[in-house]
Amino acid sequence: MAETDTTRPIPMLGDILLQYIQRIEQSVQSGFVPVAIPGLAGQVMQQTERHSHRINIHGVMFGDTAKDDLETLQTAATENSELTFSASITDALDIQHVVIDTFRVSEEAGRPSFYQYAISLAESSPLPPPATLSGFGGLDDFGLGDLGFDTDILGDLVDEVSAITDAIDQATQLLDQLSALTNLDGLNVGGLLEPLDSIADGVGTLGNDLGDALDGLLNGFS
Repeated sequence: MAETDTTRPIPMLGDILLQYIQRIEQSVQSGFVPVAIPGLAGQVMQQTERHSHRINIHGVMFGDTAKDDLETLQTAATENSELTFSASITDALDIQHVVIDTFRVSEEAGRPSFYQYAISLAESSPLPPPATLSGFGGLDDFGLGDLGFDTDILGDLVDEVSAITDAIDQATQLLDQLSALTNLDGLNVGGLLEPLDSIADGVGTLGNDLGDALDGLLNGFS
């Protein structure tokens, strides 16, 4: 009859072997809060979040390497960095990283190089991805096409409005220059002022075109 192998893997905290563990505990709070409902006997339990897994370890260190092992644990506890953890009690749990929440150690008189320690580990969950800016304040994630808005018309309308406003600016500057000639004493401008009427009419036409373009832009949002 084959013998059953009862050897269990030694728990590891980062690259530290925790060889002489006396007790190890795992706990988690599911995050339920009681909610009272008028007219209902008892309370409804509403889950708001799952808290981090907690692991408590009690062990001893002794022998020739006890002092070095203690120093390694003390360094890990003070560096405040995330560590991996593996033990048979956590095989069924998805724990990627932990941090050392508390670390306690004691030494008794008459027992040199013999240390008793307690470690409290807390699960360190990964952070969510950083927020990123997106078009239309994130509305594109919902599909602007589904909202009845055609985004393709924006490019053409913006170009058209820009061209019209540039033409109006140029015509306005020309009107200002020609009008300034009428303020010169003794200068007979004669037929030079005749184009003013046609330029003014052109500015009015451009203004109408600008209004039509803006109407088209607004209709795109309807």
